[in-house]
Parts: sequence; C-alpha cells; structure tokens
Amino acid sequence: MYVMAISTITDDRGFWDGLKRAHGQLPHGSRWTLAVASTDGAKAVNIISHESIDAVRAVVEEHAGRFATTEYYEADAANAVGLAG
Repeated sequence: MYVMAISTITDDRGFWDGLKRAHGQLPHGSRWTLAVASTDGAKAVNIISHESIDAVRAVVEEHAGRFATTEYYEADAANAVGLAG
C-alpha cells in the first residue's frame, strides 16, 4: 500500500532534516516515492510504500514529529496518476 503523510510544518529546516534521518530508518520493505513541499514551506506531502500506516507513522514521528503536525492515510493507488496500482 501507499501511505500519504500530509504535514503542516512549524519548523521547515528541522522537518526536512528529520525526514532525511527518517529516510535512512525506513522499515524493511519500504520505499519513499515522493517528498514535496509547498513553495512557502508550510505544507508537505510524502508518499511512502509499506504494508503498515503505523510503521510509517512511527518512523516519521520519531524524526520529524516535533517539527510538524502530520496526518496519515492509505492512498487510493488504483485511482492515482503515477503510482503503481
């Protein structure tokens, strides 16, 4: 499955530094597909493939949680453009 992590960022530098650390700590079998921010740095969307939303949440929150409020959802890959269904 693909997990969408949609963040409202309070500390831009801290958030992205934390995500870089999180990338190196992804659960086995995960793949980070997309990381993109709004031009003002206030929002970010990350797409990570893994079998568990909770596992993705744990690694993102551990490294970047204090710099943003993030919501996690299972993406509808079958109706997405650019994601393998």
